[in-house]
Amino acid sequence: MAASSSKSWNNSTFTNGHQVGSRDSKLLQGQNATLQKKVNGFKKQAQSHHTTLDLLEGEVKAFLIDEDELHTFDDLTKVNPVTTTTVLKCLHARYSADVFYTHAGCTLVAVNPFKHVPCLYSLEVMKEYHVNPQPQELKPHVFILAEQAYRNVQGQVEPVNQSLIVSGESGAGKTWTPRCLMKYYATVAASSSSQKCQDMIERIERRVLESNPVMEAFGNARTLRNNNSSRFGKYIQLQLNRSQQLVGASIQTYLLEKTRVTCQAASVKEFSYILSDHEGATEQERLQWKLPVEAQFCWLPNADQTLEEDCFEVTKDAMLHLGITSRMQRQIFRVNEISTAF
Repeated sequence: MAASSSKSWNNSTFTNGHQVGSRDSKLLQGQNATLQKKVNGFKKQAQSHHTTLDLLEGEVKAFLIDEDELHTFDDLTKVNPVTTTTVLKCLHARYSADVFYTHAGCTLVAVNPFKHVPCLYSLEVMKEYHVNPQPQELKPHVFILAEQAYRNVQGQVEPVNQSLIVSGESGAGKTWTPRCLMKYYATVAASSSSQKCQDMIERIERRVLESNPVMEAFGNARTLRNNNSSRFGKYIQLQLNRSQQLVGASIQTYLLEKTRVTCQAASVKEFSYILSDHEGATEQERLQWKLPVEAQFCWLPNADQTLEEDCFEVTKDAMLHLGITSRMQRQIFRVNEISTAF
């Protein structure tokens, strides 16, 4: 015997003007329940012999009848009843409408679009969320949480550290979201600076952002579900002064999947940098590293899959901005080539 006491409101429409109104009952399994409905504006009551699960199933069906309205729920706490089915249906409806962010109270749910969405992270959108007095009233976006944390730092008598946790399964967008957050903070922190500080802030901003392709090159790999899957965790700390200017950053990494270097499961790949320098190395670099033109190594499976050769150039350029000279890079890549040859 399980007891349940609840009061719920639901405006989903059935047909012929029938609406679910309110339910206020204390129900034991197998006992009668009183349901109150509105039929064409008039309240009617009906006695029924249902279990708690029967009532919940009826509420779920009633909620899902008006499918055209499901994408309008921008906060999952407004869904009634809150079940796995209703939440997933709302997220699917919003995804189908090209809406990829949804609030869940103080948490933001992001669904990976797996495609390029123009202007979703543009400078204009950043400015819109930064200058709005009430950014939480705008459409759900990762910039809302970014802006709230930014304001919480400066909104106290003494600055208070803020933390944003990005979690999810493989392919959910954990690599992409910190990129957006770092770009947002680098942009808004620079916008509040004087011209004298702009050059220094731009250098810091560039280093902060250029750390991403380097970490991804040496810590990401292709898996069955994700072409750019992070095989490590990272803790990124952006440092602001009392004027809210970006003055530094630190990054700590942990749990690197080192076993991938020597052993990969079927249909997955080695770390990105090992693949990219094989694909993107110039003829001169191949000769210098004694790399065969058609390199085939047992550690580099799935050679039939195309890899963008410009990833190697992006990685080398980012390493330069981080202070890793061309000479140091050659030494790093030479060690890499020697290790893969055995």
